[in-house]
Amino acid sequence: MNDKNLHILAFGAHADDVEIGMAGTIAKLAAEGKQIGICDLTDADLSSNGNVALRKEEAGKAAEILGVSTRSSLGFPDRGLFLKEEYIQQVASIIRASKPKIVFAPYFEDRHPDHGNCARLVEEAVFSAGVKKYKTDENNEPHRVEKLYFYMINGFHQPDFTVDISLFIEKKLAALRAYKSQFELSEQSYNTPLVNGYIETVEARERMFGKMVGVSFAEGFKTKVPLLLKHDLMGE
Repeated sequence: MNDKNLHILAFGAHADDVEIGMAGTIAKLAAEGKQIGICDLTDADLSSNGNVALRKEEAGKAAEILGVSTRSSLGFPDRGLFLKEEYIQQVASIIRASKPKIVFAPYFEDRHPDHGNCARLVEEAVFSAGVKKYKTDENNEPHRVEKLYFYMINGFHQPDFTVDISLFIEKKLAALRAYKSQFELSEQSYNTPLVNGYIETVEARERMFGKMVGVSFAEGFKTKVPLLLKHDLMGE
């Protein structure tokens, strides 16, 4: 990941995690000119379908569809995302290098343990990146992230806030469809929940979140701290 300052840096355990949770929000903010980065912690080498090379190709296509500024992978072991200091240091180094204002990670409650472990790693790294005397291999200038938010992958949880993606739902669906190896059923596919109407389920969830707040489609997010409303109390 290059050293340009980002408005938003979204972490996922695997390529497609970020798209499932917040592709609409990314497309919306990218259209507004925001600089957005995605960092996948693993290469998803244990995925039942596809392979590492194909997954990287699909991730690149999805990022292009959404208007992402930069995308990288840290190559941590799939199913090995544990709280190790070396992992925290590497994630903190990425944060210091790209200096995002806001960081996103998967929500802790998810059927896939890697997603919750990714959240814990990122939360640790966000804190450590702001500590002046905390050392990483490089990029040792501290950076304090303004906000840490969590997107949903496999769950349907009461959101703490939502983002209207009504005008960007088609881009979200297109980004997900870029991952043909993961979501498209074929004769070679191993039967997993992902190849059995998963994209349709995600679309239905965003429609339900939209229904909750009076728009066509919305993405829901969680936060550990209260939101501070400044000029948008009246929705203006």
